[in-house]
Amino acid sequence: MECNKEAAFRVKEIAEKKFTKRDIAGARRFALKAQKLYPALDGLPQLLATLDVHMAADNRANGEVDWYRVLDVEPSASEDTIRSHYRKLALILHPDKNKAVGADGAFNIISEAWNLLSNKAKRIAYDRKRNVTDMDQKVPHWKSSVPTGHDNNFNARSRKSSMHPKPAPPPLFSNPNTFWTICNACKDTV
Repeated sequence: MECNKEAAFRVKEIAEKKFTKRDIAGARRFALKAQKLYPALDGLPQLLATLDVHMAADNRANGEVDWYRVLDVEPSASEDTIRSHYRKLALILHPDKNKAVGADGAFNIISEAWNLLSNKAKRIAYDRKRNVTDMDQKVPHWKSSVPTGHDNNFNARSRKSSMHPKPAPPPLFSNPNTFWTICNACKDTV
């Protein structure tokens, strides 16, 4: 067991070097390898938590940090769930208690996520911005069912129009989280 502990310590050092070179995915692979070699290695859970936060912050969607992923919660999570995940991560990542490489940066990242997601107005604005970019990604790109080798007026017009794509139409509802119902009396008239 002692040789596994020494090997795990060396692998953990490699993970820390990889992190300083900004190879976060590589650092995480080595940290997980160290965990397999000797799970009780001192400081390993803190290093893994640090790496997870940095990876979540680096994986951007449309140039934006996914703050929900940083705190490891769903976008539909309640404020209490977000608070509990933030507190759990803050206890692990606080620089006074965590001496792992990058812990102070990870703590700053989760603090920024908490500042945004705990403020209702900022969270609503962030969710709207996220939903708009998500809807832009889901707009289908239609192709003509006519083979490209056949030249007819329809195909020629569709090629010209595809050179100048039209902007996507605005969403039908201003708030996608709105839920509509119809009463039984109105259902018969619709």
